[in-house]
Amino acid sequence: MRSTAPSSGILDERRRLVLMLDYEFGPGTSRALPKKDLTFFYSRRSDRLKQVNHAGKLFAVIRPNGAIALTLYSASVLAASKAFLRNAVTVSDEAVPFIRMGKSVFCKFVVKVGNHILPGGEVVVLDQRGRPIGVGRAKIPGIYMRDFKGGVAVKVRGTSNEDG
Repeated sequence: MRSTAPSSGILDERRRLVLMLDYEFGPGTSRALPKKDLTFFYSRRSDRLKQVNHAGKLFAVIRPNGAIALTLYSASVLAASKAFLRNAVTVSDEAVPFIRMGKSVFCKFVVKVGNHILPGGEVVVLDQRGRPIGVGRAKIPGIYMRDFKGGVAVKVRGTSNEDG
């Protein structure tokens, strides 16, 4: 991977990321994006954007289909945007230790759901105090997560192992 911009030059790197964030997570999400210290890494072969770092920390990975795979760090940064919280699932306190171990979120533990959650979409999992504890992909539409009493709501990929 290389960290310089491709030669196309039509959109600058940050603007491209802003458009991608607003498209995938809803208009206004990008307002919480840091203004400085973003580093963009491109594929040597295809000049495709592959990953974004912020201040030396992995911020996001761009999948081959163009979707953004968030890290817990990027979800914590973007959680400052109310628009981004439409992609959030809040769980009961009894589920938090299991999610921190990397277990999936089951529907019966879902307390609150954002209105922008679609199957296969990226979501952030919050505890009842509103702190991000994990990121993953929704398995069912958000409107059903609170109604169902069984089954997986979110397949968790990244977690916070810190207590508190």
